[in-house]
Amino acid sequence: MKKSLLFTSLLGLGLFIGSCGTPKEESQEVNVYTHRHYDVDQEIFDKFTEQTGIKVNVVNASADELIERLVSEGEQSPADVLITVDAGRLNRAQSMDLLQPIQSEFLNNTIPSEFRDPEGHWFGVTYRARIIAYSKERGDVNLVKSYEDLAKPELAGKVLIRSSDNVYNQSLLASIVAANGEEKAEEWAKGVVANFAREPKGNDRDQVKAIASGEGDYAVVNTYYIGLMLTSENEEEKKAAEAIGIIFPNQEDRGTHVNVSGVGVTKNAPNKDNAVKLIEFLAGEEAQNTLAGFNFEYPTNPNVKRDALLDTWGDFKRDPINLASLGINNEAAIKIFDKVGWK
Repeated sequence: MKKSLLFTSLLGLGLFIGSCGTPKEESQEVNVYTHRHYDVDQEIFDKFTEQTGIKVNVVNASADELIERLVSEGEQSPADVLITVDAGRLNRAQSMDLLQPIQSEFLNNTIPSEFRDPEGHWFGVTYRARIIAYSKERGDVNLVKSYEDLAKPELAGKVLIRSSDNVYNQSLLASIVAANGEEKAEEWAKGVVANFAREPKGNDRDQVKAIASGEGDYAVVNTYYIGLMLTSENEEEKKAAEAIGIIFPNQEDRGTHVNVSGVGVTKNAPNKDNAVKLIEFLAGEEAQNTLAGFNFEYPTNPNVKRDALLDTWGDFKRDPINLASLGINNEAAIKIFDKVGWK
């Protein structure tokens, strides 16, 4: 699958080079490197083209692959925009000098400061919460109210979660490092490993299914997966989601960890003005309504209403740390995962 993805990406890259001409020459196009893989994104790009006349060329790959490509391409890169599904990866790209800061009054006034880089290197487009799902039949909401509670000895053999190489888990642990320090974060990770119901495997959907099948009682998942499963045409997924309840952790202290799908302008963007226009379009109400309504993500634009399903879960307190710290603490998180044996 990775080979196929790489071939597709390289093919797209070839088309870029053929269409861009002189790398620094502005044209009526914008070249997007994106980790997102949703049909709705192309729908939004088409709307942008319809309204501006600017063609959007897209290459899909994982964030790490796209970052490596930007490094290898250097000043000759055709990419104008980088989109990832994790603030930590955006911060990594920034720290490697692959993004340039942009000044946009519209973006600064539209996207809350917690969802963007302080210097304007990247901006969050949508966000999701990493919540704790629990079995309505076997779980105890009075026992688990925070991420820290997942390390309680009472939960031995009951916790389900993805592997340590998953970027969502890396960013979650990075947020715990930011909140509690590395020593306590390590104690937490060690306690969670001791409580595993099984070795980490699968995606967030698989953790919910494992609760429904009785393999464990608590799981850490992103909110949008729950929305997608509840509205799925797959009856197994739908029933699994209906069997769980949702806990927004740490409501009595720092708040629930959130992460973003975000976007930045590449350092060597040949079409910088078009890139800024695209990012402003993604932050606008039309695109935000489409994005939030399709994938059960929360819009970062506060003027846009979230999907009605999310309203049924109620409001929640978010961890207020700037998401740039997720990237800053990513290395520490990975070292902790390795040290405690979180596979």
